[in-house]
Amino acid sequence: MVAAAPDTRYASSGGCHVAYRVLGSGAIDLVLAPGFVSHLDVFWEYPPFVRFVSRLATFARVIVFDRRGVGLSDPVFEVPTLETRADDIRAVMDSVGSSRAALLAVSEAAPMSIVFAATFPDRVRSLVLCGGMARATADEDYAWATPRDALVASSQELVLPHWGEGATAEIYSPSAAHDRQTREFYARLERQGASPAMAVAMFEAFLDTDVRQVLPALAVPTLVLHRKGDHVVNIRAGRWLASQIRGAKFVELPGIDHCPYVGDADPLLGEIEEFLTGARKEPEIDRVLATILFIDVVASTDRLVTVGDRRWHDLLEQFYAIVRQQLAQFGGREINTMGDGVFAAFDGPARGIRCASRIVEAVGTLGLAVRSGLHTGECEVVGDNLGGIAVHTGARVAAQAAPNEILVSSTVKDLVAGSSLKFQDHGLRTLKGVPGEWRLFAVVSG
Repeated sequence: MVAAAPDTRYASSGGCHVAYRVLGSGAIDLVLAPGFVSHLDVFWEYPPFVRFVSRLATFARVIVFDRRGVGLSDPVFEVPTLETRADDIRAVMDSVGSSRAALLAVSEAAPMSIVFAATFPDRVRSLVLCGGMARATADEDYAWATPRDALVASSQELVLPHWGEGATAEIYSPSAAHDRQTREFYARLERQGASPAMAVAMFEAFLDTDVRQVLPALAVPTLVLHRKGDHVVNIRAGRWLASQIRGAKFVELPGIDHCPYVGDADPLLGEIEEFLTGARKEPEIDRVLATILFIDVVASTDRLVTVGDRRWHDLLEQFYAIVRQQLAQFGGREINTMGDGVFAAFDGPARGIRCASRIVEAVGTLGLAVRSGLHTGECEVVGDNLGGIAVHTGARVAAQAAPNEILVSSTVKDLVAGSSLKFQDHGLRTLKGVPGEWRLFAVVSG
């Protein structure tokens, strides 16, 4: 994980400002074109995305952008054409001084990237299409796709009425849709990535997309990646796409998520690295014993509605300031922020508990309630990030906590035996996604 988000820069394209970020310094330039809706700030608050681009940055200079009309780029009144979007890629590349780059196109960005690669082959060293398609809807000779009317009806009934609530998590990342952090990520991505009207307009334009006639003109090395159980784009679309591109390599991967950075992303990342560099190296993973703290604001959406956007933003800034002050005092390390929560680590469980206690007291003066959870276990260290089952367990312990309650696993309680800390037994709990039953304890004196 990168320690902090790279600076946001802007490329000028036909009078429009296109936001982008650059990370890594590899010999290969890799332009990452996200799918339907994106927002660079929101992306960098979601650990799976940061881990994904950080792995890419180990072998490439990664350039990721928000297309015009979404995220941090200029708003537009009309949905841009594929030609205009291809111009935006060129503008971003020119802005960073990249004369030739590989393109990694995710989902709905595939048609745009196909057009760019066919039009400007001298600017594209290779093309990677992940969960992509040449046509969005069914046709007489494209029967495996969903009919246009069915897609419109389902979006109007299931998605658009709930825009901003994170409903798209169930479509794009079904394996993680139950995860609160993932659901909140999608909710923020929807709210900040595009307005409901723009989302409708982009979706309807996407349904009319068809670049099948462009495929024979592609003359750059192409890799097509597709998960077998993709809930958004039928794998037959990926197979057909690869079959129509001269020399294209098709790789079928396990999984049900359409979003490439959700689920098991390592096989996909390995395929990309090997295709672009000729070799595949596994990420270096060290292990360390750490105490994991997850702490987040309770009923944040209700509070937002009550106080309004500006006041809520101010409250969150004060919340983060308090958390960071206490982390510094107790020797904690901030790993990541997640909308209205913080993931931190300590080298001792007692310090983690006392830090959580002080945070609960301090944020109470803001009229905020928080839930906290701690677990100690062996964590995987990849760069500045921590991962593994211990982290997952800590998140699940926190999810069980009541407002202003600090819950710890039995491992944490046992490790602080002999201290002045006191606990109340909360019995055995089943933690979603974590094997077995876990005895949890509430901190009653810290």
